[in-house]
Amino acid sequence: MPAQSKAQQKAAGAALSAKRGDTKVKDLKGASKEMYDDMSESQLEDFAQTKREDLPAKKG
Repeated sequence: MPAQSKAQQKAAGAALSAKRGDTKVKDLKGASKEMYDDMSESQLEDFAQTKREDLPAKKG
């Protein structure tokens, strides 16, 4: 499933980075922390790989 906003895509990228051990989990906040806890690495990859060009800044 692709991300629906630039903010969601960015949060998924941060969560994915933590899942892979590239960044510290304690540095995650808000949506990225929830995504880290609730989503698998493959789900996060789908969100993070979404092209940002046509996405709105925020969902809603």
